[in-house]
Amino acid sequence: MTNPKRPEDLSEQELRRLLLDKRHDSRQRRLERFRRTGRAVSLAPDLPPAAFDEWRTQLPDEGQVDGAGTFASPPLKRRWFDGLLLFVEILAVLGLAGLLFNGFGLLRTLNQEVVAALRQEQDTPTATPLITAVVLPSGHTPPSAAGGAQFNEAEIPEHLRPLVQSLANLPVPTPGPQQAVQIDIPAIAVQNWPVVQGDGWEQLKKGVGQHIGSANPGENGNVVLAGHDDVFGEVFRNLDKLQPGDQVILYTMQQQFIYRVTETRIVDPSQVDVMNSTSDPTVTLISCYPYMVDKQRIVVFATLQNP
Repeated sequence: MTNPKRPEDLSEQELRRLLLDKRHDSRQRRLERFRRTGRAVSLAPDLPPAAFDEWRTQLPDEGQVDGAGTFASPPLKRRWFDGLLLFVEILAVLGLAGLLFNGFGLLRTLNQEVVAALRQEQDTPTATPLITAVVLPSGHTPPSAAGGAQFNEAEIPEHLRPLVQSLANLPVPTPGPQQAVQIDIPAIAVQNWPVVQGDGWEQLKKGVGQHIGSANPGENGNVVLAGHDDVFGEVFRNLDKLQPGDQVILYTMQQQFIYRVTETRIVDPSQVDVMNSTSDPTVTLISCYPYMVDKQRIVVFATLQNP
């Protein structure tokens, strides 16, 4: 008779078998007790002992502990498939990380471009012209024409005449303390001539007209002034005699501003770009040309004299 082994001398597989035997015996005793008391009915015969021994001693499944106490390795095909899945998962994670990194980089680049564009707009602002006109002001037929001097509608393209009429109906603002009220041009004997707001036909009967929306004297921008050359006082008859350096003096209710002539041009009535705003304090004088013909415009530019 062999000596029984102590529990610490048994292997794990042997302990598992003893535990299964104990559980099987305990289950068999309970079932037998239930049958005797009528609390259990046998619906199928129990497995024969040989089948139970075969099941108990069968080879361990994949990943289970074998008789030597080590884990059985899965088949090569299964290991290759698991490795492939792991490789695909790693690629997916790396791809997602790359997309996130590129997305953050693109967002950062877009933000930098927007900030640079905003800074450029703030550093180099572009002035938006406030002056709108179809033709240059002061246009009229000469006094010698049939019907005498009157607004020359023929200068305006027919499809733009409704626009000119609507602009003429705009209300004339009341002069403020910063707006021009008087002009002197000593070189051509223009002295104490009033400056009115607006340069339409009716306004130019009263004096030199300031185009609505143009700058005030002394401000950065273009003070656009128009006057007649052969009617209503002929205030600008001798603009063509002005020379570079001649003075153009504008008065407001508070002070005077002296400009110096820089350039004279003869242009067509449609060249309204001479009325555009400027970055420096400028005054632009406009009148019909030539005298008693009035088919063109004479434009004189002057810049503010440094104090």
